[in-house]
Amino acid sequence: MIGQLPSIGPAAVVMGVFDGVHRGHRAMLQATRQAARESGAASVALVFDPHPDEVIHAGRRVPRLMPPAVVERRLSGQGIEVVHLVHFDRQLQGVAAEEFLAMLDPAIELRRLVMTPQSAFGRGRGGTVARMREHGREVGFEVVTVDPVIDDGEPVSSSRIREAVAAGDLSTVRRLGSPAYLEGTVVEGDHRGRELGYPTANLRIDYVPAMPPNGIYTGRAAVPARGVGPGHRALVSIGVRPTFHPHGARLVEVHLLDFDGDLYGASLELELHDRLRDEQRFGDAAALVAQMHRDEADARRLLGPG
Repeated sequence: MIGQLPSIGPAAVVMGVFDGVHRGHRAMLQATRQAARESGAASVALVFDPHPDEVIHAGRRVPRLMPPAVVERRLSGQGIEVVHLVHFDRQLQGVAAEEFLAMLDPAIELRRLVMTPQSAFGRGRGGTVARMREHGREVGFEVVTVDPVIDDGEPVSSSRIREAVAAGDLSTVRRLGSPAYLEGTVVEGDHRGRELGYPTANLRIDYVPAMPPNGIYTGRAAVPARGVGPGHRALVSIGVRPTFHPHGARLVEVHLLDFDGDLYGASLELELHDRLRDEQRFGDAAALVAQMHRDEADARRLLGPG
């Protein structure tokens, strides 16, 4: 049910979705690393996927700040020794908290369990801090609590960051966690950008991403398979290209500044930094190109050299 766990031994464990690996998550990860050191154990993050809300509320889709594979990489980058993906489904939803922890044995010998004061897991959210402390005394682990990180009077949370992304408030997104993130495979388009002097990489995104409003953005991109980046400066269009296709499909198009090469079939990682303007419809291609020149100048100014 929870997949094949590696043999870890004594461990300090933190659990969650960790979408975005934001400041609140990072505080919990720091506490997990510290708990592991103090107890002579490994630090372990159990990552639930899909998002439990999508299972509990059938038909709901929770836009992701980043796909699970990126979450795993960033958790490892925060110094967590073992990151394990746990498939969340109806069967797991019905498992009591105590039973879930028992399922970790013998691969994981739980020494510390890291939670927030509001955390609860397991069937009916029965695994509260109070209950886990009681259970821990019975079976031999301690509960470590980490207070939420407060920013501007409110807790930092993935849902709050999703709201900021949806509003195009990218400065708040950066302040609460890290730049808004998209990842996709470069696919062939209609070559309109190249005809206008701005070749673009069109992204096919294979997860449900948290997306900002249609518009023009600055960004930084990486295409590891083509030796691009990380941090390559980019000009990004999100929208329907109203000058040519006012009723077309919504596209994410990335123009890499000072780059000319074949990206088809490669995975492109994108961080969005600044919103330059709304999507606009222009009277002709010349007017559009003139605006694109201004957008490029703004992007270079905001992103700086290199």
